[in-house]
Amino acid sequence: MTALTVKDLLEAKGKRQLAYVQVAREEEAIAASEAGMDMIGTAFIPEHAHFAKAVPNSHFQFGMPWGKHADATEVLRDAMAAMQAGAQSVYCGMSPQIVEVLAREGVPVICHVGLVPPKATWTGGWRAVGRTLAQAKMVWQQVQDFEAAGAFAVEIEVVAANLASEITRRTSLLTISLGSGGGCDAQYLFSADLLGENRGHIPRHAKTYRNFAAERDRLQTERVSAYKEYITDVTSGAFPEAGHVVSIDEDALQKVWGT
Repeated sequence: MTALTVKDLLEAKGKRQLAYVQVAREEEAIAASEAGMDMIGTAFIPEHAHFAKAVPNSHFQFGMPWGKHADATEVLRDAMAAMQAGAQSVYCGMSPQIVEVLAREGVPVICHVGLVPPKATWTGGWRAVGRTLAQAKMVWQQVQDFEAAGAFAVEIEVVAANLASEITRRTSLLTISLGSGGGCDAQYLFSADLLGENRGHIPRHAKTYRNFAAERDRLQTERVSAYKEYITDVTSGAFPEAGHVVSIDEDALQKVWGT
């Protein structure tokens, strides 16, 4: 398997659904790559900067952290650093004007419409977007603005599914659905939701394939038990045993004391 280029992704538009996952750990990125994931993404932060090099056979996307950049120059500098770190594309949740600066320099940009978490107050909070005429027109206009700015893809988050499907037909952008139905070009989930790492609320749009939270609880119980057994062995003298230590020859030992 070789990494899909931006050209490959755009050529897949309308031909097959792409699978895309957001990861938080290097081992998740490696597992996703081994599974054959089309696209893998994570935030471009120092502790994640090496992830892309760990999965050279997968299309890797670094996301520009919201609130880190004050202007286009700062974003562009970080985006170029992300590409040098091995990314094939960059996520940027900022305005079309910012996206245009990145696109002019050849940075492949994924933009974001619908429920954009840092901007959710404008669309009514943590709820679906695009169920009214005014919101539907707003989402469609934003997509057109990002397309004109030079983005190659758009994340469409928790938007009415039939609206997202129509937008997909009408835009040249690769559309990425996070809770916006199967009519988009790609499906996107967070690894934490997919693997069942979270307790309590699970987003309506997420599907959980494993129960890692329960496994982590089991491992924590095992940790406590192991520590208790160790403490008991130390207290009783059962640890260390002969096999855990080395000895000096007794004759040599006596000579240490001059005898």
